[in-house]
This record gives sequence, structure tokens and C-alpha cells, in this order.
Amino acid sequence: MTQNPNLAALSAEGVSVWLDDLSRERLQTGNLQNLIDTHSVVGVTTNPSIFQAALSKGTAYDDQVKELAERGADVDATIRTVTTDDVRNACDVLAKVYETSGGVDGRVSIEVDPRVAHDTDKTILQAVELWKIVDRPNVLIKIPATKAGLPAITAVIAEGISVNVTLIFSVERHREVMDAYLAGLEKAKDTGHDLSKIHSVASFFVSRVDTEIDKRLEDIGSEEALELRGKAGVANARLAYAAYQQVFVGGERFEALAADGARVQRPLWASTGVKNPDYSDTLYVTELVAKNTVNTMPEKTLEAVADHGEVKGDTISGTAGASQMVFDQLASIGIDLTDVFLVLENEGVDKFEKSWGELLEATQGQLDEKKS
Repeated sequence: MTQNPNLAALSAEGVSVWLDDLSRERLQTGNLQNLIDTHSVVGVTTNPSIFQAALSKGTAYDDQVKELAERGADVDATIRTVTTDDVRNACDVLAKVYETSGGVDGRVSIEVDPRVAHDTDKTILQAVELWKIVDRPNVLIKIPATKAGLPAITAVIAEGISVNVTLIFSVERHREVMDAYLAGLEKAKDTGHDLSKIHSVASFFVSRVDTEIDKRLEDIGSEEALELRGKAGVANARLAYAAYQQVFVGGERFEALAADGARVQRPLWASTGVKNPDYSDTLYVTELVAKNTVNTMPEKTLEAVADHGEVKGDTISGTAGASQMVFDQLASIGIDLTDVFLVLENEGVDKFEKSWGELLEATQGQLDEKKS
């Protein structure tokens, strides 16, 4: 099969194309394999909202839920079983990509229960449990970048477990995430782990930054404010890439670990579906092109890039100064950036927790139905 030229061009620039979606139907129909063969997809990310949507549609999970109900499984065990089965099967579909990329790609992410996002110890325990249940070397355990999540990241990396750090909104928090990763690698080294086998990505959310800041700019309403709409998300991600370069390209702390085989923690652009119809539907892809990055896209965005995305080479390197100017302008007209990022983090955790709650409720209803 032939790869789509736009997505192939994106890959050639050093961007790993991942799909931000997974379902039993996608696995059973061969759709995931088809996207690997034709759309340069080399990884998959999931989250509670994605699983909530997958389990609420169609009948793909009915037989398994019925079997679990007959065995007396409770709702938490049922969800853990069906989601880890999907992730394990997706890992197997991507196993060849994992092998040919030397473990860099071919990755599938699964997130800890969002209800433990503010509990370090429970996050660590569940991350280790998910790693053992999925039992595939190409799984990434997703841990949110909350304050409680940071020490959990270090502890889980120290155990030799690969991690996708999610819900990063600010460059400041991104720096803390990179520090947590390096601390984990240092501990893993001390206990004899093979550092070359430990991988991590830092999922930096893009579109939600524009959504929140645009709303505040429109409330201000001045011409200067309105001209800044749609600029913060890309600028924020570009500054995150500059921070990544400072730490991982010649940074002394990382270089000491790299000598023992340590891998960089790649920036991953998440929340790349464009929310505002006034903006290009490929904005958060074509304007965030640089080597050693990942872009995880919902299928709608993936297809938009395939259809009309213009890949113009590296669109990040050398943009830090202009990106910082955007944030200086935002601050000068009264945008409280500290509050913006706090609101986004809290909303991100709450959104996933709500989706998980809806998933629990719907699955409990199915279990009750199958038992009756």
C-alpha cells in the first residue's frame, strides 16, 4: 500500500504520526492496520473520554461484558479488562513498527484512573498494575502532570516503566516534567535498569490553550486583544520545544545519562483537533513540525492533513523569540497566564474524571442487564 504523501512528508520531517483514538471495532475491522499502511500512523493514544465513547457505541464489547458479568466481575474490573485488552491488541498490531523503530514508535498509551490524579501513591500503584496487565514492551502508561503526578512519574520511570506524561499546559510544568523524567532515569540507572529500554513522551496540549485564552481576549474586546486570538496555542508549544532542546540537546544532566543509553523525552502535541472553525483545521499540525516530536491526532484531523495539509518543513526551530513576544503581549493586556494554565489543568482532570464516571455508570448498567 502507498502512504499518503502529506503524512509521509510530515514523517520525513521527524514527526511521528500517532492516532488519538482506539476502539474494539477499529481493531476488529483492520482499520488501525490500514491507517498504519496508508496514513503513516506509528502509534496510538487513548484517554478516558476515548474509551467512554468506544464502549458507548455499537455492540463490539457486548459478548465480553456478558462473560465478565457471568463471572461476577465488578464494574472496575470489567473496565480494566476491556480497556487493557484493547490496548494489548493494539500493541500487537503495532509490534512491527515498534521493532523497526528501535522502540521509539509503535507505542500505545493507556491512562491511570483519573480519580487518582491527585494521589501520588495510588497513581504509582495503578501505573505498575497497568504495565503488568497489558504486558507488552510497547505500552506507555499515561500519568497526568499534576503536582501529585510529578513524583509518580519519577517513581514509575525508576521502575523501568515507559511513561506518557499527559495534561501538560504550561512551559513551566513541562520543565518540571522533564526534571521528573531525568530524576527517574537517574534512579533507574542506580538500580541497574537498561536505560535504553525506558521511553517517555511529554504530552503538551495545544488547542485548549487557544480556546481558553481566546475567550478571555474576546472578553477584553480591544483591537489589540482580538488580534492575538489563535496565536497562543502554537506559541506555547513552540516555547515547550525550545525548553526541550535546552534540556535534551547538550544539557549536562541528560548527557551523563545518554552515555548509558538514555532516550530523550519527546514532546508530543496533543489536543490537536481545531475547535474554532475560523482557524485552519490543520493548524496544530503544520505549524508544529520539528524533528523528535509526536503529533497525536483525532481521525478527523488526520484525514484533514491527508487531504490538504501543507508540510513546509521545520516550522518550530528559531521561533522562540517571536513566541515569547506573543506571551509578553498577552500578559501586557491583562491575561493572567498562571490562572489560564491552572484552569486548564483542573478542567482537563475533571473532564477525564467525568468521562470515567459516565463509563462506570454505563458499564454498570450493562453488567446489571447481562446478569438479569
